Amino acid sequence: MFKDKIETAQFNYDLPESLIAHAPTASRSDSKLMCLSQKSPEIQHDTFTNLRTHLRPGDVLILNNTQVIHAKLYAKRNSGAKIELLLLEKQKKNTWTALIKNSKKLHPGEILNIATDFNCKLIQKNAETGICHVELHTHQAWFDALQEHGEIPLPPYIHTELTKSDQEERYQTIVAKKPGSVAAPTAGLHFTKELLDQLKKDGIQIETVTLHVGYGTFKPIQTEYIQEHVMHEESYYISPKTAERLTLAHQKKQRFIAVGTTSARTLESAIQNHAFKKGAGKTKLFIYPGYEFKAIQGLITNFHLPQSSLLCLVSALIGGAARLQEAYRVAIQKQYRFYSFGDAMIILP
Repeated sequence: MFKDKIETAQFNYDLPESLIAHAPTASRSDSKLMCLSQKSPEIQHDTFTNLRTHLRPGDVLILNNTQVIHAKLYAKRNSGAKIELLLLEKQKKNTWTALIKNSKKLHPGEILNIATDFNCKLIQKNAETGICHVELHTHQAWFDALQEHGEIPLPPYIHTELTKSDQEERYQTIVAKKPGSVAAPTAGLHFTKELLDQLKKDGIQIETVTLHVGYGTFKPIQTEYIQEHVMHEESYYISPKTAERLTLAHQKKQRFIAVGTTSARTLESAIQNHAFKKGAGKTKLFIYPGYEFKAIQGLITNFHLPQSSLLCLVSALIGGAARLQEAYRVAIQKQYRFYSFGDAMIILP
C-alpha cells in the first residue's frame, strides 16, 4: 500500500444529469464498451456484444451470482403512520439490520405492521448511523414474505417507471441464484445467456462466486483522505468445487477477468498462498491505488458514482487516479451512460 495519503477529491468528477441511465437498454448486451489496457494509454470503444473479441481461450470470467431481494418494505405504526424500511443484511434467524425513514419517533419494542401475519419489531436503533436492528415475524419463509410484500430497492439515482416485473427481470443478472443483496452487481447485467454460451464455446471458463451487495456500496467516501475511509462489511461464498477450479486455473496462470468490483473483492479476499479458500467469509477489503492484486488481472465494470470505493478499485487496476479521470472525461465526451443501467468498461492486462 502507498504510505502517502491520497486525497478523496482525486476521485471526484462532474457528471451531466443527462448521462445517468434511468432505464436499461432494449437488450442487455446493447451497451457501449470502453476498452482500457494496463500497458497502453490508448482508449478504444466497442459494444458489449463484441466482448468475445477482447477475450481469449483460457481466460476465466468470474460473475457474482447474488440475487437482489425485495428489501424495501412499507409498514404502519399502530397510530396509522406510514413507515418505509430498507432491509440491509440478515443477521441470524429472523433478525436484520435496516434503515428506517422517520425512525426518530420509533421506540425499541414497537411493532410495525407490514401485512396480515407479517410484522416487524424494532429491537434497537443507532441515532448516529440511522441503522436499526429489527425482527421480522411471519408464517412464511423470509424470502417468500419479501417477494410477496416487498419491492426491489432500485438505487436512488434511478428515476424510472419500470413495472415491477421489468424491475425483477432487468435489475437481476441472468446468473442470480443466491438471495441476499440490496443492490445488483451491475457489471453482470450486460450478459445474456446467448453471450455466455458463445464465450464458453470460445474456450472461456465461466465461474460464479457470491458476494451479497450491501447498502454501503452507494455511500461516497466522506473522509479527506481515502485511507481514513472505513469500508462496509459484506458476506461472500465460494463453493468447494469453484474454489478448486479457480485454484487450478490460477496455478496454470490463466487470466482472471472479474465481472464487477464485487467479484474482484471476493477473489482478492479469498486467495491465500496462491489458493482460493472455499466456503463463507466476510470482507471489508478496501482496494485503492497502490494495492497489489493477487487474484485478478482484468475487470469488467460499469461507470461508478463520484468519490466511491468502487472508483478507487478501478483506479488501482488501471494505474492511478489520473488515468481514471482521463477515462471518465472521455466517457462523458463520448456520451457513455453511467451507473447501474449504464454502459461498461473492460480493463485488460
